[in-house]
Amino acid sequence: MKLKHLSLSVMVMGATFGLMSTQAVASGYQFGSQNVSGQGTAHANGAEANDPSTIFANPAGLSRLEGTQFSGGLTFVVPHSEYTDNGSTNFANQPTGGGNGGSFAPSVVVAPNFYLSHKLNDKINLGVGVFVPYGAKLDYDSGWAGRYALQNVDLKSFNINPSMSFKLDDRHAFGFGLSAQYLDATLQQAADVRTGIAQLAAKKLGLNPMNPAIIGGAGIQGQLNALGVSGDGTARISGDDWGFGWNIGYMFTLNENTRFGLAYRSAIKQKLEGTADWDFSNVKGNLAALGVPNLQAYLSGTKHPDTSATVDVTTPETASANFFHQLNPKWAVMGDVTWVANSQMKDIVIKQATVNGVSQGDITIHQNWRDTWRVSLGANYQYNDAWLFRGGVAWEQSPLRSDNERHPAIPDSDRLWLSLGANYKINKQSSVDFAYSFINFANANVNYTDGCSPSGNSPTTGAACTGNGGTVKGSYKTYLQLIGLQYNYRF
Repeated sequence: MKLKHLSLSVMVMGATFGLMSTQAVASGYQFGSQNVSGQGTAHANGAEANDPSTIFANPAGLSRLEGTQFSGGLTFVVPHSEYTDNGSTNFANQPTGGGNGGSFAPSVVVAPNFYLSHKLNDKINLGVGVFVPYGAKLDYDSGWAGRYALQNVDLKSFNINPSMSFKLDDRHAFGFGLSAQYLDATLQQAADVRTGIAQLAAKKLGLNPMNPAIIGGAGIQGQLNALGVSGDGTARISGDDWGFGWNIGYMFTLNENTRFGLAYRSAIKQKLEGTADWDFSNVKGNLAALGVPNLQAYLSGTKHPDTSATVDVTTPETASANFFHQLNPKWAVMGDVTWVANSQMKDIVIKQATVNGVSQGDITIHQNWRDTWRVSLGANYQYNDAWLFRGGVAWEQSPLRSDNERHPAIPDSDRLWLSLGANYKINKQSSVDFAYSFINFANANVNYTDGCSPSGNSPTTGAACTGNGGTVKGSYKTYLQLIGLQYNYRF
């Protein structure tokens, strides 16, 4: 009997998508705002390099900073997302029932950042940045229509990025940084116990347990109804890991008003290790009457010890090209083009531990993601000695190629940024940055099918696997607001 696969499907599928999810702001993985001064121009300011947050965009920009400088900011993310179910089904092709997920997006999420720079001499500047590269927090109602794909996910991360720049001459500067990145994920998913039991009952009757028409038929379902079988199982996983990478940058200063930048940030490979706890106490009915040996013991948890699983995650490499031009004492314009190697995420293979001598089948998620582009344009306006105003627009591409790849943990789509910002100079040493962004997501349909059965077999190959086998079918409408506040100080 492979009922263990039923519970492990919750753990492994949840881990995979939870770790990939970044619905917070940017396309694919990335959290979209690592500094407030950049947010004001929709992050078109990679070649501006006017404060230590250039460590994230281009470490070569450190060469432009004098003395010792500090920037610390908070970005408040205010999301709004609505889901409408359009006929989600379980493995037996029957409606899952349930609602649209309720208010699954949090009311507000806060992401901090911190940057420090120091000019060592005329050639070398040093710095360190701490920022949030990835993040997600979604909490659907426990009984919503897509519960077999996801109930909730909470992904936290931070990156420590010591950096340095070397100024070759008045025109050429180079930068280099190292990254220590931490990821921590907690998530929960429902297990389709009723469909799994129907498969076991079909096998007992000598019928094909992989045929949805049979296990969803009136005979087996009627028997389960007569025995009062109802309720879902749940499982919860938490996992974390450190990973390491690097970034480089180059800045070319054409003249005192114009400069260009190139930057690259490496991929970071991490192996998240965690434990899973599951609970079938909500499953009701006269299960003993089914005559399946040890079924009640498995569902009661006496034969479900905590187990482990590992997920290899590669956060994608990025490359950027940008420019900055001071038109006159009042106006400056800037732009950025960034490429993200999301195609690295085509397959995710999850390794599962052997439990009580039973080898669990690995699971492979075929994402078929594509590389993506982000294009942004921005401008500064120096109103007076105290006030500098900013504005910007950006377009970001989603890595998803089709509705069949859109999962409730990452209901991603192309998006448009509109940003406004300002810098207020308090005195010669201190200033404050403000920023507001409205990010509109294109309306997105989801038609995601899990290619596994609840009892642990692939419906096409029969190979051991984990999953609930259902299809989440619906649509999302999403927009986000970002409110940023940053304090800058020059020692």
